[in-house]
Amino acid sequence: MRVSYAPGYYAPIPDEHIFPMKKFKGLHQYLLEENIIASSDVVAPSMVDMANLQMVHTQDYANGIMEGNLTKKKLRRLGLPWSKRLAIRSRLAVQGTINAAIMALQDGIAGNLAGGTHHAMADFGEGFCVFNDVAVAIKVLQQSMWAKNILVIDCDVHQGNGTAAIFKDNPNVFTFSLHGEKNYPFKKPPSSLDIGLPDNTKDDQYLKTLGDALDVIFEDFNPDLVFYLGGIDPLEIDHFGRLSLTNKGLQQRDRIVIRKVIGQDVPLVLLLSGGYAPTLKETVLAHALMYKVAKELKY
Repeated sequence: MRVSYAPGYYAPIPDEHIFPMKKFKGLHQYLLEENIIASSDVVAPSMVDMANLQMVHTQDYANGIMEGNLTKKKLRRLGLPWSKRLAIRSRLAVQGTINAAIMALQDGIAGNLAGGTHHAMADFGEGFCVFNDVAVAIKVLQQSMWAKNILVIDCDVHQGNGTAAIFKDNPNVFTFSLHGEKNYPFKKPPSSLDIGLPDNTKDDQYLKTLGDALDVIFEDFNPDLVFYLGGIDPLEIDHFGRLSLTNKGLQQRDRIVIRKVIGQDVPLVLLLSGGYAPTLKETVLAHALMYKVAKELKY
């Protein structure tokens, strides 16, 4: 399975910052060491073209990120300290998702060892999300006529507010968010389908809810491509998650999604999205689960 990754996915931030910036390199190394992917499977992206970026984001916001002249309010909302390397990594990750989508259309399944930054809006970023990589990729694919009907399966514990807002009037994009009802963001623009789960939801309830929802979605919507945001923050050990999934439950979640999508003969893009486990090792191992599932299912 081919994946997008570049060393530039890392940008320096203070060691005490909660965002696990080192997870991208750590996941890349782990997948190679465990022979889950081969070095020949790794495709390094360049920075996304500004014209493509501005299919979603305003010129002022995109330029503000690149030039470092955002207002203090917008920088606080972003949640990450600005640097030129942060701006570059954000553009690299967007192109990584575009490339992964094209590879999935060619191969059936592909991934980006980053991405899923679903809180970014057209004119600002928030929740550690600078640019909305999925939204940009969808716009590029639709304009190029590589795909028309696109499904976003967002299983990050935080509702995908940016993606929902960007595609609220687009009948060719179905946004599905399975998240913690009482968790961030506190204002949740409606997705095509939102399912908010109560605090402390455990494996069985979560997995049944997910499976039932996917059955309904695929009865009503026929996608040409699926983006799967496999955030690991539903884990019980997550700093911010408030749900109670085990690692076994999280892996079964990934198995349900991958089996369902590939079983429908629809190309699938795997994206990391969020996750704030107590240690970098736990974060990396949890993110690796969906790639283990993909290999287990021989994709």
